[in-house]
Amino acid sequence: MTEPDAPKIEFPCDYPIKVIGENGVELREQVVAIMQRHAGEIDETRITERVSREGRFVSVTVTIVATGEPQLKNIHADLKATGVVKMVL
Repeated sequence: MTEPDAPKIEFPCDYPIKVIGENGVELREQVVAIMQRHAGEIDETRITERVSREGRFVSVTVTIVATGEPQLKNIHADLKATGVVKMVL
């Protein structure tokens, strides 16, 4: 039995990217800088931040206007290359 194909994304579209890292490492600034490099200026209303229950981790969600798969792959690679990002969703 084969798995069904994932739904195709129609670009351009609003695309939320959640980044998780350790709290206290200026994660938000690094994430926003990377997103702006690939997607242009980011409105503050499109950024949310949440600290984990124990306070050890923080998640930063940025909604960008995604233009295609190459853009998303480059964002993911740059986020992982920071060394402070634990997970990108």
